[in-house]
Amino acid sequence: MQLPVLHAGKRFTLPRPVGSADAVLLARLAEREKAAGRLTAIVASDASDAQRLMDEMVFFAPGLRCVMFPDWETLPYDTFSPHQDLISERLATLWRIRQRNHPEAADVVLIPATTALYRLAPPSFLAGYTFEFKTKQKLDEAELKAQLTLAGYNHVSQVVSPGEYAVRGGLIDLFPMGSPVPYRVDLFDDEIDSIRTFDPDSQRSLYPVPEVRLLP
Repeated sequence: MQLPVLHAGKRFTLPRPVGSADAVLLARLAEREKAAGRLTAIVASDASDAQRLMDEMVFFAPGLRCVMFPDWETLPYDTFSPHQDLISERLATLWRIRQRNHPEAADVVLIPATTALYRLAPPSFLAGYTFEFKTKQKLDEAELKAQLTLAGYNHVSQVVSPGEYAVRGGLIDLFPMGSPVPYRVDLFDDEIDSIRTFDPDSQRSLYPVPEVRLLP
């Protein structure tokens, strides 16, 4: 099938292809848009359909960097907040959407229709509260604590979940939003001597990393 030429403000419709043919068509369309330097957004009927499309598109076009923008998984009048992992994943996806020349940038974002109905914070909010630091970089501990508090991080005695940080002498433990693992920053005076991941259950350091990115 020939790929449709899409124009802003114009609608193009076609019958839904059989089986996984819709994923093939969308993958080819996304590859064309990627070559033109554009991001492709796909709104699916529900979360399971979005997950299926993402899995199949990656199979048919391994070079595409596809991300899912997850739903809150809560009802409008629920008395409990969304899970921290979901908040972390949503922030990481928003950050990847904004990047164009970064290795972790996204080429395709898939969104369930119900998720697309919710309003989001403006891009300037994410950009204003996102910061990074690297090993051998100068770091003001008091300034970092102020930045973490301003970005909504909780000061705790032991870090176990995203959005928390702890300070013990020259060690700073923090679990950035959008990160699958927490980090331990070892300071030598006001310089970052090393950054390592650690296990939140055993609190043991794992492997070194060159830098850390903090999302609000």
